Amino acid sequence: MERSIEETDVPIIQIRHLRKSYYHGKLVALDDVSLDVPQGQVAVVIGPSGSGKSTMLRCLNYLEIPDSGEVIIDGIALAHASRLNEVRTEIGMVFQQFNLFPHLSVLENIMMAQRIVRKRNRQEAQEVAEELLNKVGIPDKAGAYPIQLSGGQQQRVAIARALAMQPKIMLFDEPTSALDPEMIKEVLDVMLQLAQDGMTMVVVSHEMGFARNAADRVIFMDDGKVIEDTTPEELFRAPKHERTKEFLGKILH
Repeated sequence: MERSIEETDVPIIQIRHLRKSYYHGKLVALDDVSLDVPQGQVAVVIGPSGSGKSTMLRCLNYLEIPDSGEVIIDGIALAHASRLNEVRTEIGMVFQQFNLFPHLSVLENIMMAQRIVRKRNRQEAQEVAEELLNKVGIPDKAGAYPIQLSGGQQQRVAIARALAMQPKIMLFDEPTSALDPEMIKEVLDVMLQLAQDGMTMVVVSHEMGFARNAADRVIFMDDGKVIEDTTPEELFRAPKHERTKEFLGKILH
């Protein structure tokens, strides 16, 4: 996929020697993980369950606080950020579950955080929400409630809600894993368009087709470590590590 990437001297995401454990250190989820993600890059993180992918992603906005190491977002070290919530407003996150408010319409779900956090008036928030519903392909669902939507539609609303905050970074944690197979493509198509638009994205996913088509790089994790970090072409054509070959051999048919 040909896209122009806006390179800057300082990567917008910097991860330095990140370590995270649970159960008093008995379970190590992240073991000395270091990564840089330049602005405009799409990084897809793959690996077996329990490899530390989601933990790493959640450390990027301090939903999980690492035991040691450092996360720096747009030049701000999160561990020392006196205004952590302000940094978090620059990071949109989409989870496996949609987490929509069931008592609010689609439009109101997308408007709510804009009104509270971005302090937009109702008209401004509604205009942004309507524009984003067009972007994710469901403008006719503005007045619907979450229960009236398919899983794929709900996830597209969740993406629109995150985008409404105009984040600099989008994080996706297995965004299609809770969807029926026929709904996966509609969500991946929205994500692919975001990638083509130049959004900085870190995506934890089992969707290898998306990794091939949208990623600038693919990061393979196992046992809390980064095992391989390279282009999609290199990873799928000629993985260097035996563990990567074993993993890809099981999931690629």
